[in-house]
Formats: sequence, structure tokens, C-alpha cells
Amino acid sequence: MSEGAYPDLGQKAANVKDAAVNNAAGAYNSIANHPMTQNITSGPAAQAVYDEKDKTANEFRNVMDSRKVPDHTTATGQPLTHYHSMFYNILSWQNPRVTSISYATIVTSIFFLRYVPVLRYVFKALYIVLGITAAAEVAGKVVLGNGLASRMRPRKYYTIGRESLDACLDDVEQIINFFVIEFQRVVFVENIYATIAAFTSALFAYLLVKFVPTWGLALIATSIVYLGPLIYIKNQKLIDEKLSEASTVINQQTTQFRDLAAQHTSRATEIAKSTASEYTAKAQDLIGQTKARTTGSAPATTTPTTSTTSATAPSVKKEDFPAAPSTEPFPSAPTHSYPHEVVQETTPIPDTAATIPENPDPEILRAEEVDGVKADVLAS
Repeated sequence: MSEGAYPDLGQKAANVKDAAVNNAAGAYNSIANHPMTQNITSGPAAQAVYDEKDKTANEFRNVMDSRKVPDHTTATGQPLTHYHSMFYNILSWQNPRVTSISYATIVTSIFFLRYVPVLRYVFKALYIVLGITAAAEVAGKVVLGNGLASRMRPRKYYTIGRESLDACLDDVEQIINFFVIEFQRVVFVENIYATIAAFTSALFAYLLVKFVPTWGLALIATSIVYLGPLIYIKNQKLIDEKLSEASTVINQQTTQFRDLAAQHTSRATEIAKSTASEYTAKAQDLIGQTKARTTGSAPATTTPTTSTTSATAPSVKKEDFPAAPSTEPFPSAPTHSYPHEVVQETTPIPDTAATIPENPDPEILRAEEVDGVKADVLAS
């Protein structure tokens, strides 16, 4: 068969392609120019969507522009990080669309990590990719004599530039320092309200950790962090009034308690001083009596003599007493002897002088005096 007898398949394929493209373009134009489509793409709904898109983009731009180191510093004079400004901008709802998107993203991530086994899918995707590349390499070498995976290898492996790596490491350093600084500011009570709020959160977390799983605690913490400032902003006037009243009551109670404690302390001090003075006087008096007793002379306080007694006492003379007899009033003793001698048994009298040392030890005498004083004080 001659060459001209075969149909021109290439021309027919080109004609079919052109016809399909023209038909698709016509259908697209028909749909795009349809009144309903025009109403959807150019109507109020579409305009509202475009407006929200522009506002969201502007708010994201504002958040990124707020990443600056704030002017105020910590109590120690150290500068803060630019994440302080950015997180404050987000959590204070200055850009509500960005805050809402970030809150929804975190909540969605918590539920995603809770119900989707991410780690398992990561390993699954890893072994599938490595299995495909290994099989393609082996099949290419067997069939074609050259591996397919090696033929797709790039001429130069991808690397992370130093500028990108430095920027990433700087952000990591800033975010880590943000949490470290804030933790120290809370622990060392730079803001009493923040410390009390952190204490309350830690206490409730300790109580709930026995019943609530980890993802539940993360969800509760995220909701408190995002919705707490929003509630305060919406009811700032009422909350400030209640906080001011509570602060006034606490200050009054503290002042009253301080005054009462000072009053009781002064009264107890006076009682202690008077009691100490009284017992000191008694102890000195007893010590003086004991010393006088040990030296053999009575103290002046125990043997009072008054001039009135000596003045009123009658005088006694020698003539007031009778004279002693000069003769022997009793008969003389018999001189005759008795048949039996009466022996009178007498009980020997113990020699007390032998038990008392000639030179007593002064330390022993002083100890006995102290014991006597203690006994007298306890008896009184």
C-alpha cells in the first residue's frame, strides 16, 4: 500500500485536542458569565469574603510587626524578648481574627493528636517511601541495567543556608528565654496577681491530673489562657471594682489584725516584766536570808526591833528576885554500901561533832544554800 493510503492520525489527534480545548473554554465562559455565578463571585457574599480576607491579612501583618523588644524591663533590669510583645498582642485580643485562628488551630491540633496516631502514620509513610525507592532501584538495575532512584538523584543535595539556620536558632533562643524569664518572674513574685493565678492553676492541675487525661488538661489550659483575657476585657469595669473592694477589705482586716497583735504583745510584755521583777525580788530576799542564816546572824528583815517596844518595856532590877539559899536544903547522901550495885544502863549519845568536818568545803555549802533557796521559792 502506498504511503498516501494511510490516514493522517497526527492531524486528527490535533483536531480532537483543539475541539476539546475550545469546548472546555466555552463551558468555562458560560459558567463564569452566568448571572448566578456573577452574583456569587461579585455579589455581597463574595465582597464580604474578600473584606474578611484583607482584614485577616492586615491583622497578621500587625502581629508580625509587633515582634519588638518592649521598652520596659524586668525587676532585675534585664530586657525582655520580642515574643513578650507578640504574645501580649495575641492574648489581649488586639487582633481578634489572628487570636481566634491561633486558638482554633491549637484546639484542633490537640484533638488531632488525641484521635490520630501521628507517630504511627509517620513511620508508615517512612517505610512506604523507602520501600518504593529501594524497589525502583533494584527493578531498574535488573531490567534496565541502571537504577531508577539513582537516576532521579539531584545533582546537589539540598542544604539549609547559614542565614536561615541563624534566624531559626535566634527564634528558638528567644522563645526559650521567654518561658525561662516568665517562670522566674512568677516564682519571685514580680506580679502578685500573676503568682496567685499560677498557684491556683497549679493546684487545680494537681487535683485534676488524677481524673483528667493529658489532652484534657492541655485543652483546659489553652481555653483559660485565651478566654480568660477576653472575659476580663469584656467585663473590665466590673472586675476592677470587685478587685478594688476585695483589696480594701483585705487591707482593713490586715490593719486590724496587726493592731490587735501589737496590743496583745505589749500586754504580755508588761505582765512578763512585772512577774520577772516580783520573782527577782523574792529570790534576792531569800538569798539574803539564807546567807544570814549560814553566817549565824539573823537578817535585819526577820528580827525587827522598834523603839516603841524598848521604850514601853518595864525595867527589871536585881532586888526584884529572891535571894539564893546559903544552906544545903537537901540531906547528905548515905555512906553505907548496898548488897548489890545498881548499874544504870545509858544510851550512848552520838558524837555529832565527829560527823561535821573541821574545815567544810565552800562549794558544798554554796550548793546547799542554792538548794535551800530553790526550795523556799517553790514553797512560796
